[in-house]
Amino acid sequence: MASGIKSRATAIACALILAGIILRLMPHVANFAPVGAIALFGGAVLNKKLAWWLPLAIMVVSDFIIGLHSAILFTWGGFLLIGLFGMLLRNKNNLQRVCLGTLGSGIIFYVISNFGVWAVSGMYQHTLQGLLDCYIAAIPFFRTSLAADLLYSAALFGAYALATQPASQQAVTFTNVN
Repeated sequence: MASGIKSRATAIACALILAGIILRLMPHVANFAPVGAIALFGGAVLNKKLAWWLPLAIMVVSDFIIGLHSAILFTWGGFLLIGLFGMLLRNKNNLQRVCLGTLGSGIIFYVISNFGVWAVSGMYQHTLQGLLDCYIAAIPFFRTSLAADLLYSAALFGAYALATQPASQQAVTFTNVN
């Protein structure tokens, strides 16, 4: 039984890694990618080892294809922290917590990744004003990534809830719809 659960978790992780890589490589609006939602979901649902590797695998593979950048350690670190943050949702998944977790994970990524841009890109002066300018300039990207996080989190957590709901509750839910 435990072996079946472990292999199912590994299969889910592999599918999410593949989907994350493909969706990052496909043309999309800047920052509208599933990595934050996948990291949050992995932290909340998968074992700790898989949860840590999930966002890192997506980012490493896709960044080597897309191209590396100076703030890469901050973006990778931000997604690793989102996975850790997702672990706070373990066995406590409900709509309110998932929504708040998604918002929190978006904020974590925004703060860390843009701090990295400010610190290593050379685009901003290394002053408090330069840091504020960086965060202000990144607001449109934050909105887009938060929209992606909300959409992909809803899809992942919703599909997982439906897939793990006992058959007896599915029948009751179906009956109540009519």
